[in-house]
Amino acid sequence: MAATMKDIAKRTGLGLATISSYFNGGNVREKNRIKIEEAIEELHYEVNEVARGLKTNATKTIGVVIPELNNIFCSEIITGMEDVLRNHGYATIICDCRTDRKLEKEAVEFLSRKRVDGIVNMPVDVTGSHLAAFQKTGKPIVLIDRRIQGLECDSVLVDNRKAARDAVELLLENGHRNIGIIAGPRDISTARERLEGYCKAHEQAGIPVQEALIYHGDYTIQSGVRALEMLVQRNRDMTAVFVTNYEMTVGAVIGMNELGIRIPEQLSVIGFDNLPFARACSPKLTIVSQPTQEIGREVARIMLEHLDGKETGTIAEKLQTEMLMGKSVRRI
Repeated sequence: MAATMKDIAKRTGLGLATISSYFNGGNVREKNRIKIEEAIEELHYEVNEVARGLKTNATKTIGVVIPELNNIFCSEIITGMEDVLRNHGYATIICDCRTDRKLEKEAVEFLSRKRVDGIVNMPVDVTGSHLAAFQKTGKPIVLIDRRIQGLECDSVLVDNRKAARDAVELLLENGHRNIGIIAGPRDISTARERLEGYCKAHEQAGIPVQEALIYHGDYTIQSGVRALEMLVQRNRDMTAVFVTNYEMTVGAVIGMNELGIRIPEQLSVIGFDNLPFARACSPKLTIVSQPTQEIGREVARIMLEHLDGKETGTIAEKLQTEMLMGKSVRRI
């Protein structure tokens, strides 16, 4: 027969209230904690998480909804976040919504039924309607990579405007004037900010922005291929291209290979994220690198602060990117 809390009480000589407080995260004297943990090990006691969740209204689980599980950016953030959450006794339930708004809404509803203690979301639905019902529960929501206008919740982002501005300024400093950009979808805040950074760098250099040099992709490899082909077709004098996410960077490199364009002799390139891919390219790509592990840790920290009952207000954390130099930019 499985051991019970009464068995632990009998073995330790402590009251049930003390033992219950230990299991529910309350304050317990150090010597009593040691006694309880020794008894748990000796008796092979297993916590009934379902019963405890019903009593405490906490399941020690965090729901995570992301657009694509095979996205390197997402998976690295999840790794950093899980390391912190696991050390605090929390598990995660991860849902991949395939960049589909309907699946994203269903994922949030599923996690709500599972009574998760909070949700981390890289939103696909920019209206935020998929999170409205969960927000009414009062449980914390932390957005990563993107903000949703009108939705009052925490977020962890990078300084996208500065990241893009730094990349374009590097190209300008190397003599490039006809610089293409493979931007993201118009309705995603991250994509808009990176495009704004591209435009700001041109403005500060006194160079007009040409619409023909702007292509909006959808953050997929295939859209990167299409974007590169279209930009080259429309701009025979383009000497450089800035690609604003990892998947589209892969696509742009594929597009250049298929068109026989040499990097950087014929076209200079600055991409986004994934150092291993940048190093695998020949020549090595210059990229904007986001601090994915730090993003994950910050997401976990903010979530835990809310779950611990700290009054933090709405947090909008903005981290800095890094320019990792390769050999894909030539001076002209």
